[in-house]
Amino acid sequence: MKKILVLHTGGTISMSEDQTTGKVSPSSENPLHTHSHLFKEEADLIVEDFFHLPSPHITPKEMLQLKERIEEAILSHEADGVVITHGTDTLEETAYFLDLTLETTVPIVVTGAMRSSNEIGADGLYNFQSAVWVALSDEAINKGVLVVMNDEIHTARYVTKTHTTNVATFRTPTFGPIGLISKNEVRFFQQLTQDETYSIHSVDKDIYLLKAYAGMDGTLFEAVDQPETDGLVIEALGAGNLPPATLPAMQKILDHQIPVVLVSRSFNGVAQDVYDYSGGGKRLKEAGIIFTHGLNGPKARIKLLVLLSNGIPASEIADYF
Repeated sequence: MKKILVLHTGGTISMSEDQTTGKVSPSSENPLHTHSHLFKEEADLIVEDFFHLPSPHITPKEMLQLKERIEEAILSHEADGVVITHGTDTLEETAYFLDLTLETTVPIVVTGAMRSSNEIGADGLYNFQSAVWVALSDEAINKGVLVVMNDEIHTARYVTKTHTTNVATFRTPTFGPIGLISKNEVRFFQQLTQDETYSIHSVDKDIYLLKAYAGMDGTLFEAVDQPETDGLVIEALGAGNLPPATLPAMQKILDHQIPVVLVSRSFNGVAQDVYDYSGGGKRLKEAGIIFTHGLNGPKARIKLLVLLSNGIPASEIADYF
């Protein structure tokens, strides 16, 4: 019988709704603890309340602690798979952080819920059950970190939250899910063609994320152009363009040897250096801005954080995107 390490970190999946006020808040006891018997014939669950935090409270420091606990479990052969329950607001960032920093073939699955445990149509227990099935599956071995929600299996690299309340919120734009869960049967039909991992032991870099908009000037770029700033990610317009009024402040950031990574703010597609005009992608890339393909802004920020924490010089960052 396989051993599955379950790390609860908090989030809606561990919360309850006040039936009088409608307020959703953390419960004194994680409701998933009462359902471990569902798996007694299939898996030996090792359950830990690792954190009890709403996901907006999760920072890269907590992500690093999760990574270290999982490494410990794998190195000691404590677990054949790992399931992490997590709030959905920052779930994709934690999942991608783990995907970039854990070098293992063991299935690692992150899941959460959009409805608290006592709401009608609560999805937490179902998603948790699905995540356990995936962690138990031999087919999930060597697939990287996976996100399992609403009967779908997504890669940590590309999945994102797309709706504030819908239970089908987690989607993979452009590429789609890599697998499905149907009646406890796990089926994969895609796989990432490349993977990458980096060894890190600290996360003490200051990296900012800005979103471009019509009429944007250099004010926000000037605000982040500080001696302690280690990197900047921009969600640019369209295929990868910026309003021309941003360019003087942007150039100063580049002159200070601060790596600047550009993604598109568009939901689908990838950033490309296509347009040759002031603020166009061609000229931005020529100026030294780094284009990345397929990642959204929060994911690009996590990757830049991991790369710099790994000790990769800012001058070489472009090679890794």
